[in-house]
Amino acid sequence: YFLIFAVMRLTKPTLFTNIPVTCEERDLPGNLFNQLMKDDPSAVKGAETLMLGEMLTLPQNFGNIFLGETFSSYISVHNDSNQVVKDILVKADLQTSSQRLNLSASSAAVAELKPDCCIDDVIHHEVKEIGTHILVCAVSYTTQTGEKMYFRKFFKFQVLKPLDVKTKFYNAETDEVFLEAQIQNITTSPMFMEKVSLEPSMMYNVAELNTVDTAGESESTFGSRTYLQPMDTRQYLYCLKPKPEFAEKAGVIKGVTVIGKLDIVWKTNLGERGRLQTSQLQRMAPGYGDVRLSLETIPDTVNLEEPFDITCKITNCSERTMDLVLEMCNTNSIHWCGVSGRQLGKLHPTSSLHLALTLLSSVQGLQSVSGLRLTDTFLKRTYEYDDIAQVCVVSSEVKQT
Repeated sequence: YFLIFAVMRLTKPTLFTNIPVTCEERDLPGNLFNQLMKDDPSAVKGAETLMLGEMLTLPQNFGNIFLGETFSSYISVHNDSNQVVKDILVKADLQTSSQRLNLSASSAAVAELKPDCCIDDVIHHEVKEIGTHILVCAVSYTTQTGEKMYFRKFFKFQVLKPLDVKTKFYNAETDEVFLEAQIQNITTSPMFMEKVSLEPSMMYNVAELNTVDTAGESESTFGSRTYLQPMDTRQYLYCLKPKPEFAEKAGVIKGVTVIGKLDIVWKTNLGERGRLQTSQLQRMAPGYGDVRLSLETIPDTVNLEEPFDITCKITNCSERTMDLVLEMCNTNSIHWCGVSGRQLGKLHPTSSLHLALTLLSSVQGLQSVSGLRLTDTFLKRTYEYDDIAQVCVVSSEVKQT
């Protein structure tokens, strides 16, 4: 071959770590080893035995490549002969398990390459797949005698998973959805978590619950230094609330509901940036049956044997019109005030109505609100609602704060 092909991965340098060699002064070397460590230019003065370095060193191996990072490589083709070669075409492809990507900066051929000259190129690629990757570098050229030459080189490397992301969903009675994201650093080096955000679907607004207000300023719950050590896990919490125009629709959707996706940005070592975006997160929407009853307002604490008011919301989750009758059944502690068996009228599909009801409790303590019955006169079907909510009942002599 007339040409020599070289490929080198471009990575940031690392801090040099010196290996301390020491002994006690009464040993044979005496203070010789300690003095050599103090004179070592790579050691930190005053901390020679702590394996701390203050010098940078070039990478000694290929290193690890993680999903979401940018793979950069330097490609050089050198004419090692004493002849001029023509029509040099350098091509770099990245072969993954699912596709083949062209990473060459230019697809045009170089007219000629003189002796001891080279063609240089730098390629970049954001890694988006886990597993085996093969960098295929090919060079074609023509010699002075008109002979066409061609050769290839293969460079194989593995792409590892940097983070382990687990999600949990909690469905609130008010149609709000709480998302808990557990993010674990499964690499061997610390990470600076630059951003962890949730991009909601078009039906939801999101509020991040990862900050606290301190003296009027918002402060992260993880502190000012958001480093994630190897194998450590951090929990992020988000609250998703349906937009007003989708509130009713979101409350009655059955099956799988799309919530949104997590966007994670981090930095490692000397500022190498990585980014991961999850696929659309999906949760199983809770089933409400044909009729859903939810509480809009209820006091936390009430006085013993004193009436208190609550507001209920009734939603028709079926695909047919209902004619509802409300019945109120007393329990041992909770008593309903009002007329039982009253007509609520017709309720069309996906429609809702609000009811203001009055109760009183004859027993102190934490009491459960139960005993509501809704009957659909069309199908003669009764829906029972017990343990709707809890209220704290205190003596009227105890001043509520």
